[in-house]
Amino acid sequence: MTQRETKHVWWQEGIIYQIYPRSYQDSNGDGIGDLQGVINRLDYLQKLGITAVWLSPIYPSPMADFGYDISDYQGIHPLFGSLADFDQLVSEVHNRGMKLILDLVPNHTSDQHPWFLESRSSRDNPKRDWYLWEDGLPDGDVPNNWLSVFGGPAWEWDETTGQYYYHAFLKEQPDLNWRNPEVQEAMLNVMRFWLDKGVDGFRVDVMWHMIKDKSLRDNPSNPNYQPHMATYDQLLPVYSTDQPEVHDIVLQMRHVLDGYDERLLIGEIYLPIHQLVAYYGIDGKGAHLPFNFQLLLLPWDARQIATAIDQYEGVLPAGGWPNWVLGNHDQPRIGSRVGKEQARVAALLLLTLRGTPTIYYGEEIGMRDVPIPFDEVQDPQGLNMPDKNLSRDPARTPMQWSKDKHAGFTEGKPWLRLARDFSRENVARQQDDTYSMLSFYKRLIALRQQEPALMVGNYVPVYADTQILAYIRQLEGHPRFLILLNLSHRPGYFKAKDRSLLGVVEIATSPEWEGTEVNDTISLGGDDGILVRLN
Repeated sequence: MTQRETKHVWWQEGIIYQIYPRSYQDSNGDGIGDLQGVINRLDYLQKLGITAVWLSPIYPSPMADFGYDISDYQGIHPLFGSLADFDQLVSEVHNRGMKLILDLVPNHTSDQHPWFLESRSSRDNPKRDWYLWEDGLPDGDVPNNWLSVFGGPAWEWDETTGQYYYHAFLKEQPDLNWRNPEVQEAMLNVMRFWLDKGVDGFRVDVMWHMIKDKSLRDNPSNPNYQPHMATYDQLLPVYSTDQPEVHDIVLQMRHVLDGYDERLLIGEIYLPIHQLVAYYGIDGKGAHLPFNFQLLLLPWDARQIATAIDQYEGVLPAGGWPNWVLGNHDQPRIGSRVGKEQARVAALLLLTLRGTPTIYYGEEIGMRDVPIPFDEVQDPQGLNMPDKNLSRDPARTPMQWSKDKHAGFTEGKPWLRLARDFSRENVARQQDDTYSMLSFYKRLIALRQQEPALMVGNYVPVYADTQILAYIRQLEGHPRFLILLNLSHRPGYFKAKDRSLLGVVEIATSPEWEGTEVNDTISLGGDDGILVRLN
C-alpha cells in the first residue's frame, strides 16, 4: 500500500481541543462552567474546525484538586450537570461530526471515594490492598523519601490503622495499588461504562505514575535542583514513576478500547523522548498518542526545537503517530511564554508539524496568563508553595467570549477573575476581524484539513539556525508546502542550500506576505512565519 493509499483514522487526521469545563461556559449563573455551557458552544468549535473535544474531569469530587480527586468514577459532579446532560453532550458532539474524549484519572482517587473509606477503615478490610499502605521506619519516620508533586512528603500517617498511605499528589488523593488485579478490573470497568455511553477515547492522567517500585527504594537527589523549582524536583523520581510494569497496565487499557470501534487512548506523560515513546507499546499496542510536551518545556529557540522535532521523528516506533501540544491546564499559556507575536508563529508551527495537534481553549484568541492575587489563589500547587509562583490558576481563567459583563462566560461571579483586556480580546470581536488571532487559527485549520500533505504528509527538515526554522510537508501526488518560521524578534534570512524552492505564500503571520511569490532566498521580518505552496 503506498503512502497515498494509507487509511488514517479520525485522530490522525483531526484536531483535538482541550476544554477546562469550569472555565468554558456557565449556563446557570453560579460562576462555574458546566456541560450545558459546553453544549451551547459546540457550534463555535465546529466552525473553528475542531474535530475532537477533550474534557478535563467532570466526575463527582470534593474538588481538592479541581476534579482530579474523584469520589465516583461513574457520575457527573452536580456543578457540571447530570448524566442526562452528559448523554446529551455525547449526542450533540456526534451530531456535529466531532468526537468526545474524557479525562480518566486512574492513578489516584479522592480520600472520600468509597474504595478508600473502606480501605482505611481497618487493616483487614478486603480493600486494604487497593491502596499503598506501609509501616513507618523503626523510628516512626515515613517509609521512604518520596515527595509529593504538590509539596512535602508523599506519605500520610493514618491514626486509625497505624500505617502510612502513599499520595503522589495531595494527601486527599491517595494512590491506588495498580499491582492489585481487583483494582485493574475495577478501573477497566470504569472505562467500559463510559465507552458504552459513546465516549470516543480517554486522556489518561499521569499515566507514568501508575506503578511504583515494589521495594520502595529511595529516589536519588537531583544534582540540577535550583531553589526556584518545585520542592518535588529536589529528587529524581526514578523509583516512584515510570516502572517497567506500567506498560502491562497500558496494554490492558488498550485491549479494552480495541473491543470498541476506533477509540483513542492518550497518555499524559512527562518524560524524555526515548522513555516517552516506550508508551506506544510493543507492536503499537500501548497508547495511540503518548502526549508529546516538548513545545511546552523547551526554550523557544529555533535550533533546539528543530533538533527536538528530528529526534522525535527519528525515534518514533513503526506505525507510531506523532502529536504536538502548545499548552494545557498545568502549564503557562503559550502567549505568556513567548509573547503575543510569537504566539502566532507557534500556532503556525503547531498546525503544520506532522501529527495530531492539541489546542488548549483560549489559545485561538491569544489568551494569556491572568495574574491572580494571593488571596484569590485556588490551585493547591500555588497554595502549598506560595513563594514559588507555581499556581496554575493563571492559565485556567474563564474563556473570553464577548465584551459583555464577565466576558459572556457567566451571569454570576466567575470562579476565577478574568483578564483585564477581555473587552478587547474576545471571540465576538475577533470573529469580525480578518487579521485577528481567531481568523488566523480558522484559516490555518481549514487549510490543514483540506491539504493531505499538511494533514498526514511527511516531515522533511530543511534548515535551522539561531532564529529560523524551515521544513517541508509533502505527500506523493499532492501539493507540497514550505513552512518558514522566524522564532526571534529580529530580521532573519533564509537561503536554500540545495534545492529550488519556488512558490507563493498562502498564509502568513503578517497578512502582507500573502500572495507573494518567493524563491530560494527569503528575508523574514522579526516574528514572521510563512506557509508557502511550492510550485
